[in-house]
Amino acid sequence: MHFNPYGGPAALVAADLVNAGSASELLDGMVGNGMAIKGLTADEAARIGAWADRLRPVFAAPPADRPDLVNDLLAEAACRPYITTHDGKPPHLHYSAADAGPVGRVRAYTAGGLAHLVCEAPDRLGLCSREGCQTAYVDTSRNGRRRFCSTRCATRVHVADHRARQLSA
Repeated sequence: MHFNPYGGPAALVAADLVNAGSASELLDGMVGNGMAIKGLTADEAARIGAWADRLRPVFAAPPADRPDLVNDLLAEAACRPYITTHDGKPPHLHYSAADAGPVGRVRAYTAGGLAHLVCEAPDRLGLCSREGCQTAYVDTSRNGRRRFCSTRCATRVHVADHRARQLSA
């Protein structure tokens, strides 16, 4: 499924932030999804980590509850779209001021991305359905029926279900 830039890569950044366990993983998630952030100070990483804690409930909530959660994030991020051209790129939207710094940019980008996704395809994000796994994901599959964070988790559940059926047969 193709998303607009804020609904796709920005939502993927949000999922990566929720799943990150360290400052380097935070940075890897942002850079890996196209954000132009060179590095983070310890304070910036801590503030972005706290923001990730605010993002997690959006992935855990049922689709009907997500708009209110995302509206709270948008209000806190003080998102205000504007058109920019930088680094030789064509005109495109940004949701934070040019001088917002990494924390402000991440907050606005992820809140805006989740807002687009919740409006366009609210069933395409969640937490892994495997018991004990709390990994956040954005479903970019064609059919939109993803329930697990990875093929590995899906396989574990399906194998366990198969074995349980075999024992009860």
